[in-house]
Amino acid sequence: MQNSFLGKRIKACGYALKGAYILIKTEPPIQVQIVISIIMVALGFYFDITTAEWIFQTFAMGMVLSLEAANTAIEEIADFIHPDFHHKIGLIKDMAAGAVFFAAITAVVVGLIIYIPYLF
Repeated sequence: MQNSFLGKRIKACGYALKGAYILIKTEPPIQVQIVISIIMVALGFYFDITTAEWIFQTFAMGMVLSLEAANTAIEEIADFIHPDFHHKIGLIKDMAAGAVFFAAITAVVVGLIIYIPYLF
C-alpha cells in the first residue's frame, strides 16, 4: 500500500503536516498570523458574519499563512545556498517578503470590508 497512489498521498499529507507543525512551532511570523486568524474567527462568530464573508475571510487568512510559509521556505533555501550576505539573495528575500506584504494588505482590506458595517 505504501507505493500505491493512495499510500503516496497519505505519505505526502504526513510531510505537509510535519511542515505545518515546524512552521507553527518555530516561526514567529506564522505564530503571529495564527493568533490573528484565531481572533478573526472569533470575531466572525461574534458578529455572525454571512457565508460569503466567511469564505472571503478564510481565503484571506489562508493566503497570508500560505505566503508566509512560502516566504520562510524561500529564506531558508537562500540562506542554505549562500549563508553570507549577498545582494541578489537579499533582493530575492525582499521580494518574497513583498509577496507576504501584498497578501497581508489584501487581508486587512477584506477584514475592513467585512467588519466596518458591523461596527458602525
